[in-house]
Amino acid sequence: MSYNSLIVRLELNHARASFGDVASVISAAGGDITSIDVIRPGQETSVRDITFHIDDSQESQVIDSLKAMDGIRIVNVSDRTFLVHLGGKISIQPNLPVKNRDELSRVYTPGVARVCTAIHEQPDKAYSLTIKRNTVAVVSDGTAVLGLGDIGPHAAAPVMEGKAMLFKQLANVDAFPICLDTTDTEEIIRTVKAISPIFGGINLEDISSPRCFEIETRLAEELDIPVFHDDQHGTAVVVVAGLINALKVVGKRMEEIRVVVNGIGAAGVSICKMLLASGVRELVPVDRDGVIVRGGTYPHPMWQWLAEQPQVQAEPGTLQDAIRGADVFIGVSRGGLLNADHIQTMAPDRIVFAMANPKPEIEPQEALPHVRVFATGRSDYPNQINNVLAFPGIFRGALDCRARRINEPMKLAAARAIAAVVSASELEEQYIIPSIFNDQVASKVAHAVIEAAILTGTARRTPPDFR
Repeated sequence: MSYNSLIVRLELNHARASFGDVASVISAAGGDITSIDVIRPGQETSVRDITFHIDDSQESQVIDSLKAMDGIRIVNVSDRTFLVHLGGKISIQPNLPVKNRDELSRVYTPGVARVCTAIHEQPDKAYSLTIKRNTVAVVSDGTAVLGLGDIGPHAAAPVMEGKAMLFKQLANVDAFPICLDTTDTEEIIRTVKAISPIFGGINLEDISSPRCFEIETRLAEELDIPVFHDDQHGTAVVVVAGLINALKVVGKRMEEIRVVVNGIGAAGVSICKMLLASGVRELVPVDRDGVIVRGGTYPHPMWQWLAEQPQVQAEPGTLQDAIRGADVFIGVSRGGLLNADHIQTMAPDRIVFAMANPKPEIEPQEALPHVRVFATGRSDYPNQINNVLAFPGIFRGALDCRARRINEPMKLAAARAIAAVVSASELEEQYIIPSIFNDQVASKVAHAVIEAAILTGTARRTPPDFR
């Protein structure tokens, strides 16, 4: 179930209705009143704001019931989620005030001309003299928004704004949403390249597969700043971080396990790549048509790449066939694909990451009695696999060392850093991954990313702490 928080402002006629009547209607619909604020008191009538949580499906029913009550007049209904989006969630603020002509002449004409000339003569100075040093573009065409699908660039904007908020709050990275009104691969590539001079990095978001692969690959090759498709790599980084710790809990090694990955789209392909880079020797990729087998021929270039990897299983079959004897199941597909009987065919000490949203591949209450470690993409259960653990720190590190790109060693370093935030004394079945509000995560990820960037030669600057 999905819950909303509503604020209902109502006028109560005391001769015909009481607040107890209002509370009864809300409670009968499954609502939970969290606060009551008297806006205008009075002996005959009063105006109050009633804040309550209610299941989505009951929202209309409770409002209609209140409207139908004698002695109650609904003044306004506000959804608290909508309220926080009013006017957008981000804004631009100057770093210093301009109070007089002298200050104006320094930040703008004529003084700014000297700075422009310096950058023209030495382009790298843009990193020290403009916002490029700390700014990321969050770019989407709105074709694959999580849980919503192809909703277009206008409707995707609230997600991109939210991403920008998290960049700033968690890693002090200035990010700006760029929602493109085109789904043409070449036009997206051309547009991002055209706007790139002002940005220190590009975060691609919610672009449908398989176009997202070509867009990211081309931009990474043709730009000299890091390009990162978070739906692919952010998910993969956090999955591997969780798996590192889950294996510690069950006492298994990465090289010994058999892993089934279900849903070989953008996230699934990247997860498979990172698992192989992490040392997995038995990998079974599964999509809606069944197992992607070693030696097979596939029209999808990423599937074909997987079919050429020696660690990929050669035996065909369905998901139910593949999961028999598996140590780990990782799902990034759709809900309701598995049940308890399927899970029980896995090897002992099972690890299940059921990350389809909002409905996981198997419901937690059904899976938990039969697994050692269970994780989802949801915030209402333990072990949430959330990209927010990865992208702020990855870009913080990439910007601080002016990395040309974000490569596999940097992503693997980020995964290990996230896993390391959970100490040995904290690690257990219900806690394999740190909270997204753990203030150690972004800094530790950034440090690990910088270290890997320097070691692999993609860093153009060595921060003072690494000299």
